[in-house]
Amino acid sequence: MTHEAAGVPTTRNDEDRQDNVPQGSDDVQDVQDVRRDEAGEAAAPEDAEQRPEARLARAVQVAEQALIEFEIAVETFRVEVENFSRLHHQKLGPMYARLDELDALIAEARAATTGDPEDERKAREARAVVMPMPGVDELFHDWMDTDGLSPEAAAMLTEQPVRPPKRVRPSEEARRLYRELARKAHPDLAQDEVERQRRDEFIARVNAAYGRGDVELLKELVAEWEAGPVQPPAPLSESEELYARLEWLSRRKELLTVLAKELEDGAIGSMLRIAPDDPDQLLEDIAEQLLGEVSRREAELAEMARQ
Repeated sequence: MTHEAAGVPTTRNDEDRQDNVPQGSDDVQDVQDVRRDEAGEAAAPEDAEQRPEARLARAVQVAEQALIEFEIAVETFRVEVENFSRLHHQKLGPMYARLDELDALIAEARAATTGDPEDERKAREARAVVMPMPGVDELFHDWMDTDGLSPEAAAMLTEQPVRPPKRVRPSEEARRLYRELARKAHPDLAQDEVERQRRDEFIARVNAAYGRGDVELLKELVAEWEAGPVQPPAPLSESEELYARLEWLSRRKELLTVLAKELEDGAIGSMLRIAPDDPDQLLEDIAEQLLGEVSRREAELAEMARQ
């Protein structure tokens, strides 16, 4: 049985969200000006404020502030949805469960009276809607597998320490690779502290692979060491950094927009949009309606029992 509120009016956060979303008009104009200046059009190098980088920096600043405000609006609404969902479950959950149980009892009583296969099918469906007891898999999720309780679960229940996995005897190939790596990457060969730290971290990975006898991983580590340390990327220019920042801000806004839509389109979000100014009263109204439904179904079930 599904119990969802209908209707999608405007929420109290819509105005804030619309005000805070980076609309992009000023930002886009600034970026377009920057590109024209970089192409040599309408440039004014004597004025520092007219530099392309200066206007691009301003566009980044505006976009950052708009994104912050948008994040605040989305997070505020998310907290409202979360709190309302908890209250909804606490206050109305038992009533929904009682309605489902009464629907199942009424359908079963009707099927018992008529013996009609269709009524029996409906009774089975109504009973299936009632919240079932959790199954073994749900109760022991990640605690039990085909071999019984996991080592972690057994250790927790018996208050015993978890036994480490069994170590394997490394093959000759694993030993050869390990010795090769240890000779080449030993931390004592480092010329400075940064190099020593790199070697320490690398040898720790070598030791772990050797302890598991993982020949393939040791081969990969050999290739990694021979390739040398990863070179840091070339530093970006001021314009490149600012463009990269604008792109990140745009992607972040898109993700937040998706999250906001999911919150608003959900069942709880839709209910909040019905009564944005007084959601507590909305719960009271729904509770009163549900109590009336419960009374009607109980009376119907009592009447069927008298027949």
